[in-house]
Amino acid sequence: MQVAADSRWWRFAFAAFVLMLNSSCGGPELMESTSATVSAERRDLHSYSNPDEIRVRHAALDLDVRFAEKKLEGSVLLDIERISTDAEQLVLDTRALTIEGVETSRVDGVFDETSFELGESDPVLGAPLRISVPPETTRVRVHYATDPGASGLQWLDPPQTAGKKQPFLYSQSQAIHARSWIPLQDTPGVRVTYTATVRTPKDLVAVMSAQMDPKTAQARTGVYEFEMPQAIPAYLIALAVGDLQFQAMSERTGVYAEPPVVAEAAREFEDTEKMMQAVEKLYGPYRWGRYDLLVLPPSFPFGGMENPRLTFATPTILAGDKSLVSLVAHELAHSWSGNLVTNATWRDFWLNEGFTVYLENRIQEEVFGPERSLMETVLEVQSLSQEMADLDPKDQILHVDLAGRDPDAGFTQVPYVKGMLFLTALEQAAGRPAFDSFLRGYFDHFAFQSITTADFVAYLDEHLLQANPGVAGQVPVEEWINEPELPESSPVFVSQTFGQVDESARQWLSGEIPAGQLPTKGWTTQHWLHFLRALPEELSVQQMRSLDQAFGLTGTGNSEIVSQWLLMAVRNGYEPAYPRLEQFLTSVGRRKFLRPLYSELVKTEQGRQRAEAIYAKARSLYHPIAADSIDEIVMGE
Repeated sequence: MQVAADSRWWRFAFAAFVLMLNSSCGGPELMESTSATVSAERRDLHSYSNPDEIRVRHAALDLDVRFAEKKLEGSVLLDIERISTDAEQLVLDTRALTIEGVETSRVDGVFDETSFELGESDPVLGAPLRISVPPETTRVRVHYATDPGASGLQWLDPPQTAGKKQPFLYSQSQAIHARSWIPLQDTPGVRVTYTATVRTPKDLVAVMSAQMDPKTAQARTGVYEFEMPQAIPAYLIALAVGDLQFQAMSERTGVYAEPPVVAEAAREFEDTEKMMQAVEKLYGPYRWGRYDLLVLPPSFPFGGMENPRLTFATPTILAGDKSLVSLVAHELAHSWSGNLVTNATWRDFWLNEGFTVYLENRIQEEVFGPERSLMETVLEVQSLSQEMADLDPKDQILHVDLAGRDPDAGFTQVPYVKGMLFLTALEQAAGRPAFDSFLRGYFDHFAFQSITTADFVAYLDEHLLQANPGVAGQVPVEEWINEPELPESSPVFVSQTFGQVDESARQWLSGEIPAGQLPTKGWTTQHWLHFLRALPEELSVQQMRSLDQAFGLTGTGNSEIVSQWLLMAVRNGYEPAYPRLEQFLTSVGRRKFLRPLYSELVKTEQGRQRAEAIYAKARSLYHPIAADSIDEIVMGE
């Protein structure tokens, strides 16, 4: 139905929608406000903490890294603000921590022991640490040690690293794993500044998501000091320790990696400064000082993690041709969407990821051209469609209900790609100039705050829809946010380049052109992924062999291409690829690759036996987050 520009029906309906969201989320006031308590509806269901009564403002870490025992040991000193005058306890989140003692101090700085209680442990949430806080307390110090199996830490022996000579430690705090290595208010609705002193073996280097002069890392003193002056949520606090070198790429960008990897990584990521300039031109200045990357060992369970100032990245994106650096664009974009403006609860996760995928595509378009960006988008939408076909309708909703569930369950393609499509729909309806102006204002308005979906919807109404009345008639906001599937008006993307790839696939399948004569010269990762996905699920062994002989797909070092090829090999019983399958699954820990391959293997009895045999060798190499996912697939846990 065409809506007249002066029609009022949509504004009435939109006001009702905002009221509904505010009711479910606790009102329009931001969680960071200290002038009013946080309502129960806005509370993070995945945190025991009580920031509506006492809020942590700063954390000072003092940690020893003990590789022999596989634990961190030390203390965290918390500066607190009493929100409620009658509050008697500070409640922190923990998971499998050994609490060795707690002290409090008043303004005079004298510390006294205080009583504390570690509550019953929940498999998902961990255990609450309830600390008695006398009147006028301003600081709380917790002495503690982590567990060797901490869910947010992975300790690697030398053979599991690139250099094979030194051990390695890295953290992964998102979503609620920070509590496994720091007792904190582990909710994205609470932002803290932090400092840290980290002591390591002298031949190793510590890095964190905080300020540190790269020259300090090169000195290898064994004692490293860090400062994060901007307030961030706990899930963005990050630590890594290993045999690391640094190579600069520009005055404000560089790469940390193990010696065998650092030069290759710097070449692959050399366009990072161009990406920064592109997004700054669109959405305002980069506000975090430096932007460096850390290339982790291959066990890292994700493609990347947007820890501010220091993105953690998987080595699987080192393709040699920059074809996988969309991940860098994605993590860089988080410096605006996610790190600068953060989801207040994990139900609002799409506010982080949907915006970031949209910005990622805009960065790609600016730096590598519109067609490259379009190909990436088409592939993203393909992945979303494939995943949504198997998702429960409740998990197809942007404002997903995660009550009683691990927030990691919400890390599907829905918040990422469906969120991006929603924003693209708004851009197409309002026009790019108007939408860019809206986004820049949004990042400025909510900078360094944690917000809910209701906050976004209210801002959207006031700053875009009211100024562009026709947009509301074209973009069903409530349907996008609270309904499963994609609206019928969802944007559609067509790549002419992929049309040519489709024709090549058709010609090969029909026998018109043998595999070796297909016009694949100049194909990038995106071309190959689309080609392989365009083929039927069922291929004969002879067809698989023909492709493999022509293009060496089993032996390719490109992780994206080989993972798609190995999935096809499992599905079609192509045995020549099985040794490569085992090698891949025992050397790469990225969940994006592991879950589809193990899921395909267990569909047959023979495949399940193979999966169990491979997993028995590989499980100890995987990060706990990845292992939990594969346990469920292979072991039914």
